[in-house]
Amino acid sequence: MNNGDSPIAFLEQARRVTFPFRAEYAFEPNCFEAQAGRMHYVDEGPRDAAPLLCVHGNPSWSFYYRRVVNEFSGEHRVVAVDNLGCGLSDKPQDWGYRLQDHVDNLCALVLALDLKNITLVLHDWGGAIGMGFAVRHPERIARIVLGNTSAFLIDRIPFRIAVCRWPIFGALALRGLNGFALAATRMAVEKPMDAATKRGFLAPYNSWHNRIAQHRFVQDIPMKPAHPTWDVIEAIDSGLAKLADKPMAIAWGMKDWCFSPVFLAGWKERFPAAEVLEIPDAGHYMWEDAHEVALPFVRAFLDKNPAPVSV
Repeated sequence: MNNGDSPIAFLEQARRVTFPFRAEYAFEPNCFEAQAGRMHYVDEGPRDAAPLLCVHGNPSWSFYYRRVVNEFSGEHRVVAVDNLGCGLSDKPQDWGYRLQDHVDNLCALVLALDLKNITLVLHDWGGAIGMGFAVRHPERIARIVLGNTSAFLIDRIPFRIAVCRWPIFGALALRGLNGFALAATRMAVEKPMDAATKRGFLAPYNSWHNRIAQHRFVQDIPMKPAHPTWDVIEAIDSGLAKLADKPMAIAWGMKDWCFSPVFLAGWKERFPAAEVLEIPDAGHYMWEDAHEVALPFVRAFLDKNPAPVSV
């Protein structure tokens, strides 16, 4: 999607992209005018209900949360964003794509929609982005649901990710060959994806232009203090104490080779009262591998910890 499209053209293009898999992702597109481009988001369910705010990571998009939207939008307002550069959102070529930029966008969207009593549902980079919003606006957060994510620094990076950061090779592999998104359809799951699901994950990433965020996210992983995102994540981690009183549920795919159980231990240390579901046969795309057990777990958590209705 191009920055020059009108809002109507933007939404019509979103419908065209999603038409082949509307049976699973039958949601009306919505458009938010962020500073650097238009952001697409799903907004389903009653507008006066306490919202679930779903934030994805790399290289997925709001399609990853389709089962969450379908499961909970009968009684909850479910908002699932496409971070700028991802999914059906614009993919500007001259934007920073730093964590701070994504947090700023999410803050702007949430404040524009005036979401309150939010249940965060976070995955992968969505953990840092969503928690970046939450530590700025803890008064808007009611509950938190995590799955295979982080919002703190770890002094390790899998080799399969590290090579994607190599100069020249990284750009050719990720933007030229779509190596990251393609590999994720196999390496991020323990249960093979069917062809239709693969098409859904890959649909927005069909060109060098449209894969820019995949490359930028990988480049933005901070491994040294000199990296501009190092201090941003440290500040988010320091701010997590503001959320200590928020009920938290964690559903974790234990076969995730990227966000391994080391990250789960980090969350348990920071939030010892969290309810935890360890899923032994699920990988990084936990909602793909284990939705049959994760959805009832989250529903029970929400029922046990009701959020006030937004006003």
